[in-house]
Formats: sequence, C-alpha cells, structure tokens
Amino acid sequence: MLRRLSLLVAAASVVLAAVAAVPVAADSIPSGQRFLGRSVLEPVYNDEQAGEIGYIKQPTNAPQPVPANPVAWAPFYLVVYPVGSTAAPTFLCQHLPVDNCPTHGNGIAALAASAAGEPDVYGAGVAGHDHLMDFPGGPDFNIAWEPVVVLFTPKGAADGVTNEHILTDARISALVASGDAIEVKLPTRTFICASVPATVYNLAKPAS
Repeated sequence: MLRRLSLLVAAASVVLAAVAAVPVAADSIPSGQRFLGRSVLEPVYNDEQAGEIGYIKQPTNAPQPVPANPVAWAPFYLVVYPVGSTAAPTFLCQHLPVDNCPTHGNGIAALAASAAGEPDVYGAGVAGHDHLMDFPGGPDFNIAWEPVVVLFTPKGAADGVTNEHILTDARISALVASGDAIEVKLPTRTFICASVPATVYNLAKPAS
C-alpha cells in the first residue's frame, strides 16, 4: 500500500504540474465530458482565478476513493444550477437539453433534488453544473480530489444567487456562510486526475 501510494504521489506531482489555464469568452466555454481510450476528460475552472479554464483527464478504471490519506485531499467543487438559472449561457456540464457528462451528471441531479440536497430549489430539475478546483500554486492544490457538491438553498434562490455565476472558492465560502448555499461532500468518490492541454480535449470523442 505504501509503495502504491508513493507511486500515486509521484504520478500526481508530474501530471498535475501544469494545468493549462486560459481566460475564455462566454460564448466559447467548453462543455461536456470527452473520451479518449480508457480515460474521461472534462473542463474545470480555476477557483483562484475567476474565468480561467483548464482540462483534466481521469482513468475510467481508477479506484474510488483513491488510496490516499485524507490529509492529502483537496476540494473539487461542483456548483449546481437549477432549471431557470440565468447564471451562464453554457455550463461546463450541461444537463439540458441532454446530459453531456454521463459519468456523473444524472447522479448530481438526483442528489440535488433528493432529501439530502435541496429539493425545494431543484425539484424542477438541473440546468447544469460547473467544476472548480485549485490549479498548481493554489492553496488547496493537493494529490487527491474530494468532490464537494455546492447546492443553493431556498434562501439563496430568494436572494437571486442562483442567477450568479460562481467562479471562486472564496465566493462559495461566502454563500455557505450566509446560508445561501450548502456543501455536500462525497468522500467515497475521491479521485486523482491528470492535466491535459486543450488540444487533447478537443481531439477526444464527445459524449454522445
């Protein structure tokens, strides 16, 4: 186990050393998972630099949770927007008109509408969700990534924040502190991933 963990640490140190980050215009936001061999690729926002986008690749057969000590976990936020939200013309994972993130989109939507989520906000469905994580150099950049689903509360809906595009972890923390959102952590889905340039994402096969 120690040898396996050390290999994971080494791999993560190499492949996550340089997440490609570029500012993207609103009308060119990439959306949806893509598949290349036995890996799934998806776009992510840099939660320390609002609007910067990078791309990650995760092996489809990788263990979850990853065998790493929880002290080496960092948050991987999934901010979920209900049907009717005007926060963005395109989300990194669209749920409508069809789900373009098949490995987890339906599960995220079901969680949002369940008793463990916020059914009063998401009862009519989910428009889409975004991924946010620290890129190299960020204070929460680490070896393994724990999914943290961010859901708006009825207070948040009343305050209009469901129509705000949330792009930083600082803003997430502020919304949670004010009662406008909650965090649902998914430790059993903790994973490792590699960074890839936009060219690899663009060459991969989109989810059908």
